[in-house]
Amino acid sequence: MTRRRSRGTLRPCTSGPIVRSRSLTTRVADVAAYVAVRVAICVVQSLPRSTCERWARWLSGFLAHRVRIRHEVVRENLQTAFPDASPAARLAIARGMWEHLLLMVVEIAHANRVIHKTTWRRSLRIHGMEEMVRFLWLERPKVILSGHYGNFELAAYLFGVFGFRIFSVARELDNPLLDRFVTEFRESRGQRILPKKGSAPDVALVLEENGAIGLLGDQAAGPKGCMVDFFGRPASVHKAIGVFALSSEAPVMVCSATRGAGLFDFDLRVEGIADPAQGAAETADLRALSQWYTTLLEEAVRRQPAQYWWVHRRWRVRPAKATVRRPAA
Repeated sequence: MTRRRSRGTLRPCTSGPIVRSRSLTTRVADVAAYVAVRVAICVVQSLPRSTCERWARWLSGFLAHRVRIRHEVVRENLQTAFPDASPAARLAIARGMWEHLLLMVVEIAHANRVIHKTTWRRSLRIHGMEEMVRFLWLERPKVILSGHYGNFELAAYLFGVFGFRIFSVARELDNPLLDRFVTEFRESRGQRILPKKGSAPDVALVLEENGAIGLLGDQAAGPKGCMVDFFGRPASVHKAIGVFALSSEAPVMVCSATRGAGLFDFDLRVEGIADPAQGAAETADLRALSQWYTTLLEEAVRRQPAQYWWVHRRWRVRPAKATVRRPAA
């Protein structure tokens, strides 16, 4: 069993982001947004899940065709990722993405009522269960990687339901009230949230104690990141992910949780495991490891592209000189 340091030894993370001097207007806006979100969640929780699913399907078309939130970003990303697809096919992916995001909200709102130790099998199929359990029981530091794909929030929640304590690194929300609300959900089944900013000492401590760190590996890292190939184009990823794994010789597991036929119908899948202690080519250096997990995430996204967050500016950084190439197999 993984050794666990008591909660008191780490920075308390449930109190929300550090609150700096905020104007009265900002504080009022924070409260208004918080109340609106809580009311919306209460409405979702009060409705039958089948009704929520129908509304998500209708609203996705409204968001994709009428409101056009981040329309240009989504359009450019899909053009980059699927240059050979027809405009109609890319538009269908965009609408499917909005439906997926709305269904994520419904699933998160209902998760505490639907998923328990005795009921999770009704909602979940695990592909690679033996590998996953063996990995999580290792008496070594561990890194679990996913991306903004499928319902990654529910995947982390499920690890807590299974009894595995994961320390996930997440960016604090600007609204401290919403940040506290979201963090309480994330930690309700044993997951622990470490704030992205300034969390390196806590991450090092968790790994030193043979704990498990959860990270999202597809966030744009800017010009100082490690350049990798993602859908045939250069993209920047955070170096810290590879540094954490390689410096502590922590094995890395890439996993995904994608929706199947409808709400609470998931496939939790081990996409791959790399172990620096075994001297594999994918862990030879920071660049190789970063490209390895990025390639696995790309392969997963290609299976169900509508469940990826195309709203992020994933390709906003270009390499200074040479074109990024994937390492030879």
